[in-house]
Amino acid sequence: MQLIFLWGAAASGKLTVARELARITSLPLFHNHLVVDALLERLPFGDPEFVRLREHMWMAGFETAASQGRSLIFTFAPEPSVPDGFTDRVEALVAAHGGAVRYVRLVLSEAEQEQRIANASRKEFRKLVSLDLLRELRGQFQACEAAMPAADLVIDSELDEPETAARRIASAFGLTSVSGAT
Repeated sequence: MQLIFLWGAAASGKLTVARELARITSLPLFHNHLVVDALLERLPFGDPEFVRLREHMWMAGFETAASQGRSLIFTFAPEPSVPDGFTDRVEALVAAHGGAVRYVRLVLSEAEQEQRIANASRKEFRKLVSLDLLRELRGQFQACEAAMPAADLVIDSELDEPETAARRIASAFGLTSVSGAT
């Protein structure tokens, strides 16, 4: 079992690449906004109960996949409300079931991030779309990114199209492509 832990800054293309990876491999996609947006229906972002439940729900998803020996794609944006040690807890849970976490980092320039931040596609989920707020929080986000485990693979999402990025990920971790997928 492999947990493909796809992470990067806001607007780096995590969900777009993850969807393409899911398409070419048939692996299930568990993107963080499935949980975040559900909790935002009842709790404000960053509220202690929001933080507790978000991690609990993420971990339950990982536990289910790992206990069944099923690989999974997960998207994640490091930010200050995620408690310290989250990735350590994820690695321990996956390892307890004989699996491994594979960290894939998507990177992009600040200029490109600022161009993408208000894209209409980002409004499908409750993603950060404010350029002013991005600029205000950028330093905090960068500090959280610096605390992440070393990436097993780094992809520049300005250079690689989503399909190319997904194929690089699949190749790097021996993920089988779906027959006939192009």
